Amino acid sequence: MNTKAAGKAKLKDLKDLKGVKQAIEARVKLDKEQEAARIAAAAKAKAEKELFSRAVGPVKALPAKHLPGHKASLPQVQAAPIPVQQQRDELAVMREAISDEFDAETLLDTDEALSFRRPGMGPDVVRKLRRGGWSIQGQLDLHGLRREDAREALTHFIKDAHKVGWRCVRVVHGKGLGSPGKTPVLKGKVQSWLIQKQEVLAFVQARPAEGGAGALVVLLAQG
Repeated sequence: MNTKAAGKAKLKDLKDLKGVKQAIEARVKLDKEQEAARIAAAAKAKAEKELFSRAVGPVKALPAKHLPGHKASLPQVQAAPIPVQQQRDELAVMREAISDEFDAETLLDTDEALSFRRPGMGPDVVRKLRRGGWSIQGQLDLHGLRREDAREALTHFIKDAHKVGWRCVRVVHGKGLGSPGKTPVLKGKVQSWLIQKQEVLAFVQARPAEGGAGALVVLLAQG
């Protein structure tokens, strides 16, 4: 190989070597930049994690029952049954116990106030009741009630009064001044209903100061 050819070959080798060196340096620089970026990202993530931990505070692991996929076992609480049928039966008994079909007129004393005393009770009981021989301990006012409501109210009142031991009560049925024909609609019904109650021993029309023709004074059996 002549000198000129040898020089060209040497120059080419130097250029190639310089290119290889530059490629290596570029690769090293890129690796350093990527490593620096990775370190910076890791440092940033660590700083954010520490900041979150300080903000949230101590964290406890959830029990297994709170993990996804776990079915919670809730206590089975059953609502208390409403005794609808029992209420209906009791209401039916009350209605049957004081019927609108009951004829009370034959059991009323034929005095001007149409008083009542249960068989076995002497006439002196009615006289004493009319004179106020027993103090009135409670009162039921049926003004403005419909017949069915009045009947149920009277049933509950007599039952409760007898239960607490009251002996004498007053039932206000009204004089019927606001009714068609100015006749007391409830008066006859109340008399009939009271006669059908076993707790009732007697009743008389109230004295004028206690309601007169618009009320009854009722004597109850001892509980």
